[in-house]
Amino acid sequence: MRIAQIAPLTEAIPPKLYGGTERVVSWLTEELVEMGHDVTLFASGDSLTKAKLEPMWPRALRLDGAVRDPVALHMAMLEHVRQRAEEFDVLHFHLDYYPFSLFSRQATPFITTLHGRLDLPEHQAVFDAFPSVPVISISHNQRKPLPQAHWVKTVHHGLPANLLAPRPAKGGYLGFLGRVAPEKAPDQAIHIAVRCKMPLKIAAKVDAVDREYFEREIEPLLQLPGIEFIGEISDREKSEFLSGAEALLMPIDWPEPFGLVMIEAMACGAPVIAYGSGSVPEIIEDGITGFIVKNELEAADAIRNRLGSLSRAKVRARFEERFTARRMANEYLEIYRKLVANEVPRLRLVKA
Repeated sequence: MRIAQIAPLTEAIPPKLYGGTERVVSWLTEELVEMGHDVTLFASGDSLTKAKLEPMWPRALRLDGAVRDPVALHMAMLEHVRQRAEEFDVLHFHLDYYPFSLFSRQATPFITTLHGRLDLPEHQAVFDAFPSVPVISISHNQRKPLPQAHWVKTVHHGLPANLLAPRPAKGGYLGFLGRVAPEKAPDQAIHIAVRCKMPLKIAAKVDAVDREYFEREIEPLLQLPGIEFIGEISDREKSEFLSGAEALLMPIDWPEPFGLVMIEAMACGAPVIAYGSGSVPEIIEDGITGFIVKNELEAADAIRNRLGSLSRAKVRARFEERFTARRMANEYLEIYRKLVANEVPRLRLVKA
């Protein structure tokens, strides 16, 4: 198939460090190319891919301090894609609701994967206005605020089978991976580790918007015994970090749409101890790949008394069965083919 993948310009594809959406787009794109499809990636010029790269801006916007209006560049990219739409069998967007209006007025089939939270009140107006635009959810829970949307399927993320793997590593610590933000609750992860009297390593990015929170709420806790802040790490460092962790802590306090860190941990055989918000019950199999808990007390109890009952080999096996990039790519291909065959209802351009 001739497939266009249209990515955010915020980060390169794949991102140099943090960037969940951009990493998923990269994994999907490379898997589709590996499977023999003709894929064009619309992304920043510093992206790396085996697909045909169409650079929409020289470098990722996160790294380009001169850009003050990123929306303008995304609008220009959408028009560029529209002008080339007839060259493709299907267009796959990863830009939230940005393409809805323009691409509902042209003939090439298109689909949008919604990667973020959808529970904000203003989202209602958008999806009320575009009830026929086909969209993909990344978890069933993500759909709940918008029952009026034209949901085609839920496609859970997957990562390359060999990207991360169990490695011999010095363990004895708990891990926290991802981003320091109130909704990720790193403070609760610290409290859980202190309750268990276990070291905690925090490998996490601090965005500018969360800097005040980090300095006010988290930095003082880093003085506690056994708490180590590592900072942001790359994919190359994750296998060792996660393989050494007795468990990954994910005490989230928000409707997490997916949570890549959970399947990254599983790929390394590390169990996940998580609160049951958002997508967690869809990803973690309680008692097999981790434990779903309600609070710090339950998390500490699971670590002290039940963690030893889990098999790290089985955790890795469940990752291979459920969360590889090949499985993800095959599910998207099924959707693409149905769109092309018009088995998925969509708005069509009516020519006079």
